[in-house]
Amino acid sequence: MKRSLLFKVVFFGFMLIQLSAAAQDAKEKKEAKIPTGLSFGGLPIVSYDSDMGLQYGALGSVYDYGDGKNYPSYRQMMKVEISRYTKGSGTNQIFYDAKNLLPHHLRLTADLSYLTEKALDFYGFNGYQSRYNSNLTDDNSSDYITRVFYRDLRKMFRFTADVQGQLSGPHLRWLAGFGIMNMKAGRVDFDAINKNKSGSDLLTDTVTLFDKYVGWGIISANEKDGGSANFLKAGIVYDTRDNEANPMKGMWSEALITYAPGFLFNPEFSYAKLVLIHRQYFTILKDKLSFVYRIGYQGTIGGTSPFFMQPYMLSSYSSITKTDGLGGAKTLRGIMRDRVVGDGVAYGNLEVRWKFLKTHVGKQNLYFALNGFSDFGMVVQQIKIDKTKISTADQNKYFDFSFEKDKLHPSVGAGLRIALNENFILAIDYGFSTNKQDGLKGLYINIGNLF
Repeated sequence: MKRSLLFKVVFFGFMLIQLSAAAQDAKEKKEAKIPTGLSFGGLPIVSYDSDMGLQYGALGSVYDYGDGKNYPSYRQMMKVEISRYTKGSGTNQIFYDAKNLLPHHLRLTADLSYLTEKALDFYGFNGYQSRYNSNLTDDNSSDYITRVFYRDLRKMFRFTADVQGQLSGPHLRWLAGFGIMNMKAGRVDFDAINKNKSGSDLLTDTVTLFDKYVGWGIISANEKDGGSANFLKAGIVYDTRDNEANPMKGMWSEALITYAPGFLFNPEFSYAKLVLIHRQYFTILKDKLSFVYRIGYQGTIGGTSPFFMQPYMLSSYSSITKTDGLGGAKTLRGIMRDRVVGDGVAYGNLEVRWKFLKTHVGKQNLYFALNGFSDFGMVVQQIKIDKTKISTADQNKYFDFSFEKDKLHPSVGAGLRIALNENFILAIDYGFSTNKQDGLKGLYINIGNLF
């Protein structure tokens, strides 16, 4: 698949600050250190995309380990991500997690974000029922329409807060929370993308797949421009992991219901979604090698979800900035972002993790790890498409209705992890799709493991 020019130059480094420093003897330097107080990590990032421009910014986090007795668990942490593309797209996020700070074993997780996308991936609905044709975005092809044919626009304001408390013992917990979501959606902004371009680099303002979906009535008039999707969340969580950031054993399962009622300032939409996720971790070699897997389902169980919330992935806990799927960095690596979108989706991930080097810098623990993975997912509940509103020519060009049901979208790949104090983890993954209908490959540089 030929895409718009994209390359990344990533400078990474850990900026270590220890509030209480002391001299260490030779023996101490050979031993693993138990952090106390505050530990900081930072990741500056530079990237470039020919349609969005130069990205500049940084990721930073601070962990409060208190007296260190519960290490690698922390009392509280905060992550801040700020980045910009020179043509307007950007990420602004503050994420906070009070894990061992509040009384009665309560845990508070909150997120405040404003995320802009000038060219968000949009490949249609129902998986393989929507054809993907890379020639439509290849300006060397006779079928070329525009490089942003499979794109739309989104600006998201998000505030979420969840509280968890013990239901029975330390492992079974209840969860309650809410989300305030406001989405601005629409066709790509050609003027913004063309800014400072000239000649053959300029994009002609022409029809996109999003425009066609609106014209066919698949995306309705009351949702095409976005809207509010404020929701309530409730569920149960069972968690026996030995370390949240990089578990070697245990399991983490959850059952959640999110409800976006009309009375919660959602004038156009009212719907409910069910989320079921199970993750399990097995030690193969103590402290070095593990096998992990995740299986999940997310589907609409009542009402009608607006199109802009269909790819939004829900869970009991996520510090991920952009929770889009299926496809992309945090769901199906190597498959194009938001390639697998439906009214209900199922997915899975298999991964082997090997910590091949452990060391420390000053009083901070550091390890390096490799991982190999296989990801897969599919649509299990289709979004209804009225074929009578679509011409036969367009049906043949943009759809494959021989897929009455979607099939698995698999990918494989490998990655590298660099972790500070078991919690601040730089993750680099490279994935390959096994079907050209899902793209060819993807490189992802993020903070934190997939799960």
